[in-house]
Amino acid sequence: QVQLAESGGRLVQPGGSLRLSCVASGPAFPDYTMAWFRQYPGKEREFVAGTGGRGGGDRAYSVHGRFVLSRDNAKNTVSLQMNNVEIEDTAVYHCAASRTILLSNLRNARAYDYWGQGTQVTVSS
Repeated sequence: QVQLAESGGRLVQPGGSLRLSCVASGPAFPDYTMAWFRQYPGKEREFVAGTGGRGGGDRAYSVHGRFVLSRDNAKNTVSLQMNNVEIEDTAVYHCAASRTILLSNLRNARAYDYWGQGTQVTVSS
């Protein structure tokens, strides 16, 4: 069983930066594929970025060149550095984890077993 806790969401101006963090509790963190999804009101969760426990990963095209995903297995943490944010980045950001998912299924929200409660990111001037 893994519990995920996100933090870092806040109000930020367009073009600004912020960093989201997700801390996982439970054993064997390096074995888990971790990902960030975001959810707009009334919409399904949308893949943002993800990383395998031993390497590999992907990002959504919409965040290429702006968002950077990093992972610290020693601290059971995965972070999302969001740079040059846009109004369209406003959403609730969720951390997700799975021990069994294949990297080929990284973008599929239904393939993840564990989810955090989410953290709100609002981009507005």
